[in-house]
Amino acid sequence: MKPGEQPKLQIAMLLYPGLTLLDLIGPQTVFSWFADIHLVWKTKDLVISDTGIGIRPSATFEDCPPELDLLMVPGGFGQQQHMADPEVLAFLADRGAKSKYVTSVCSGSLLLGAAGLLKGYKATSHWAAREGLRAFGAEPVDARVVVDRNRITGGGVTAGIDFGLVVLARLRGEDAAKLTQLAIEYDPEPPFDAGSPKAAGPAIVELTMSFMAAHFAA
Repeated sequence: MKPGEQPKLQIAMLLYPGLTLLDLIGPQTVFSWFADIHLVWKTKDLVISDTGIGIRPSATFEDCPPELDLLMVPGGFGQQQHMADPEVLAFLADRGAKSKYVTSVCSGSLLLGAAGLLKGYKATSHWAAREGLRAFGAEPVDARVVVDRNRITGGGVTAGIDFGLVVLARLRGEDAAKLTQLAIEYDPEPPFDAGSPKAAGPAIVELTMSFMAAHFAA
């Protein structure tokens, strides 16, 4: 299905201070030809990502469309500050109940869990946060993308592109996903085999955990 041959999808992506930019931009790029994408936060003030790049919300919680094809939550170190935020959780619970698909990338799945949207579902997250899903009644799965009924969750950061293509194939067909994959030249050949804890080995895992803990503390 080519862009423009069907009505545009209505997609809302949650913003919040400290989100991981690639969690958002990977799938946003994949969806962009086929969707009206609403970048949603409490206000329309600039939101600063974890790398210091600012993003301007296009909608607030109040004026985000009430019924969506897709609700998506990115992850990031800033996510921890909103795990008990009543405004954020109320928005996610409300739109999640009305959306055709409820989705996340990276540790965004923990926010879905905190909003009560993953209980009884299989889901994934960043490898360092995946087991935390059990606290919300979800079943953690070690995979790049997990589909369980209308819940679709992606693993850490770069998995957002895989996630986006899986979602697009379900909503607009495999040809739309393949067209997009070719257009963005998504043909990864990583220079190192260190993209998972198993491949990286214990020493790199320990170093990475220490690095992320220091970054989070800062």
